[in-house]
Amino acid sequence: MQTKTTEAAHDALAAVLGADNVRRADENSSDKGLGHQLVAAVEGTEQTAAAMKVAAEHELRVVPTGSGSKLDWGAPPRDVDLLLDLSPANKIVEHAAGDLVVHALAGTPITDINRFVRDGGQQLPIDQPITTATVGGVIATATSGPCRHLFGGVRDLLIGVTVVLADGTVTTAGGKVVKNVAGYDLCKLYTGSFGTLGVITEAVFRLHPVAAEHRWITTVTDDAATAARAADTIRQSQAMPTAIEIDRPAGGPFTVCGQLEGRPSATHDRALQLASAVEGEVADGQPEWWGQHPFDSEGTGLRVGAEPGAMPALLTAIEQSTGDLPISVRGAIGIGVLHAGLPASADPAAVARLTSELRARADYVVVERAPRAVLDLVDPWGPIAAGPLALMRRTKDQFDPQHRLAPGRFVGGI
Repeated sequence: MQTKTTEAAHDALAAVLGADNVRRADENSSDKGLGHQLVAAVEGTEQTAAAMKVAAEHELRVVPTGSGSKLDWGAPPRDVDLLLDLSPANKIVEHAAGDLVVHALAGTPITDINRFVRDGGQQLPIDQPITTATVGGVIATATSGPCRHLFGGVRDLLIGVTVVLADGTVTTAGGKVVKNVAGYDLCKLYTGSFGTLGVITEAVFRLHPVAAEHRWITTVTDDAATAARAADTIRQSQAMPTAIEIDRPAGGPFTVCGQLEGRPSATHDRALQLASAVEGEVADGQPEWWGQHPFDSEGTGLRVGAEPGAMPALLTAIEQSTGDLPISVRGAIGIGVLHAGLPASADPAAVARLTSELRARADYVVVERAPRAVLDLVDPWGPIAAGPLALMRRTKDQFDPQHRLAPGRFVGGI
């Protein structure tokens, strides 16, 4: 963008948002190297709509962000002009405890929502490994934690959403109670879209009661097939586990852990019976690694998916494909979603080869985040069939005709 155009856009944004809410990008900031020139902070739907109207008038390419914890997930966006900061949009609008519903702005951390609703004995079971993760970012990246095994993921818990489109139009989908969600569920369309269809500004989630008691059953083995069988035993048991997770640090043993919840004493009795079936132990606290990513903010993180019944073969394939790479594995083995982590020091070419080999064996492999040297060698989204890709491109054209929202971040360069 030419300097003159940047200055005009800066002044126009300052006019609608206030001069204190617009700044020029600092190359030394933590904005993940997007190359943008402007940053604008917004406090809610109205300001977001005003900012997007200015962006449309000046043909600015926009990437929305909350806490910035997942700003470098997905493919690197192309030619970004404006980073739209929704972190000031931090507010719980309504907690309808009787309806088990909470309404919050996009910049509200999920941890803050849970602290608030737990006073009423309720929870939003979207466990987040990153404590600063916000409502908008969690929806945009569709990230859930261990409890999705029983309660479902973001798509299942999200019942209403407010979104500002690329031209500044405000749209809503769903409602405040489940029975109001009618027609084509746009909530699911926005979930996992990585900010490429619109800017999420508000969301309504379904809540669940907090159980009176929790127990964790843990079993440890050096054998991938044995670990998978233990997970399958827990999954098929009548104990109704809330979550089934696996952890294997680089070079270490496999630990399978199931979480049970329910009434006092009865939950503990069920846990003892299940622990006996898998030759494990019962604890009244979750493992230290529970719900955490096996990669840090500098390394490479892969999401690997397959049917739960294919887990023995997939775990073995990961073991056989790593070579000298120090790979850690963790994730929801009970629903067939694993995360693999490699350190930033891992050879990019070796990481690319590993990703390619796993894609030949798993249902899908997505590079959630990686150093730029890795992304230069591998498509983070992997191959996709022509039909679904054409549908996604038509959807992008419909919602963002000029392709100004996070261009290039999603599947197929969308």
